[in-house]
Amino acid sequence: MEKMIIRSVRNEHGVKVKRCCASCLHKEITNEGARVCALMVLKVEQKFRCKQWQMSEGLINAGMSMGVVRDKDTKEIIIR
Repeated sequence: MEKMIIRSVRNEHGVKVKRCCASCLHKEITNEGARVCALMVLKVEQKFRCKQWQMSEGLINAGMSMGVVRDKDTKEIIIR
């Protein structure tokens, strides 16, 4: 069995992202949990990688420090 090499890139905020279907903008998940490439309309494995790979929106924003800490009971912001 041939071992697939997964390359990685860093987003604008320095977070390392693996270049594979799991991190791609074009992936869709079916109701059965299968992964489908929306560009190729093809059922793919999670580590599948193609030349049309683009980083998903959530991973582009990873590391932006946009989160806040809220009080569990009152829901007030404690730390920004």
